[in-house]
Amino acid sequence: MNISEEENKNPNPNTKDEEDGELEEWEIAGEGDDTASSSLKKVVVEQPQPLEHSWTFWFDDPRAKSKKATWGSSRLPIYTFSTIEQFWSLYNNIDHPSKLAVGADFHCFKYKIEPKWEDPVCANGGKWTVIFKKGKSDMAWLYTLLALIGEEFEYSDEICGAVVNVRGKQDRIALWTKNAANETAQMSIGKQWKELLDYNNTIGFIFHDDAKKKINRGAKNRYTV
Repeated sequence: MNISEEENKNPNPNTKDEEDGELEEWEIAGEGDDTASSSLKKVVVEQPQPLEHSWTFWFDDPRAKSKKATWGSSRLPIYTFSTIEQFWSLYNNIDHPSKLAVGADFHCFKYKIEPKWEDPVCANGGKWTVIFKKGKSDMAWLYTLLALIGEEFEYSDEICGAVVNVRGKQDRIALWTKNAANETAQMSIGKQWKELLDYNNTIGFIFHDDAKKKINRGAKNRYTV
């Protein structure tokens, strides 16, 4: 018998004859019965994809800022997420940097780390900063967030979080780290981040301690890439 004749005899070679009585893996018991079970379908339940760390979004609303208010009092946590699904649900329903008001600061930090110099985890750290034209930081912000929550940095344990600062003529994204004195780790993070963003200009790293001492004059970069 040739192949064509064989196929005509049994159009679906993988299907057993009805008289066999055995069920294939995809079949449902009672499928041939005139009962409610005949309408059942196999349901695939997708399990959430947990992140290695939980992360918190913080927002500093410029409308709530005041010269008389305590510094940082207008910065509030918005939501903590721990799965990739939660991240996308949040990201797709919040304003991106280009839509934020001038003066806004939007943070994403590891859970239980506050985005301030006084936090014990941040106290001895510093930050890398990249600068973009006003309204041009959206994609860089997204890529930075994905690198953070995806633990893409070789020294991911050194990462505290990131912040985008929306200002009148430019946007700034800063990557905060724990131990500023660890030059090897900081240089690795800076190089990886710059490559990730395909950023061509030189970026610098400032110690938080230097920034606190020279808050009105501006601190100098300790490391550059």
